[in-house]
Amino acid sequence: MNEIQVGYARVSTAEQDLTAQRDALVRLGVDESRIFVDHGLTGTNRARPGLREALASVRSGDTFVVTKLDRLARSLRDARDIADELTAKGVVLSLGGSLYDSTDPVGRLLFNVLGMVAEFEADLIRMRTREGMAVAKAKGKLKGKQPKLSRTQRAHLYELMDGCQYTQAELAELFSVSRATIYREGRRRATTSTSD
Repeated sequence: MNEIQVGYARVSTAEQDLTAQRDALVRLGVDESRIFVDHGLTGTNRARPGLREALASVRSGDTFVVTKLDRLARSLRDARDIADELTAKGVVLSLGGSLYDSTDPVGRLLFNVLGMVAEFEADLIRMRTREGMAVAKAKGKLKGKQPKLSRTQRAHLYELMDGCQYTQAELAELFSVSRATIYREGRRRATTSTSD
């Protein structure tokens, strides 16, 4: 049986591009048809469809290729679990062209260090995001989710609801919103009228 190389690439946001990772995987010998991707999913989330398909497609003797460990996982525990799963299947893990050997103490040490760095970077990103949101909120630029309907639209909606001539689906179509929005507006009105 011939050894097959299976590649995996991931980016965290929908705006990011996978081209550089795909090109790097091809340079490492992975056929484009064997590259699995997750677009817009964080490495801290283990439930990724592309990763699940990639792991399911490898067999004993194959090589699982990623450009960097942080593309595979952003937590040391997940990285170790994935590496252990691959080792149990008899699959070799390649990190940017360097093969990970779970039986080599130095290889395990380097893998753990890379995993800790990936986890540290993820923690820094979360911390910066929280700080940025706190600053934006303090400046009044972060106001939360904006209502779907303006005050005028809401007043008109309430008049139509009082007339009982339209179903929620018809009102949703009329105001170009979901039925859930109409339902929420009805509940909001009921709670504000009972508290008055």
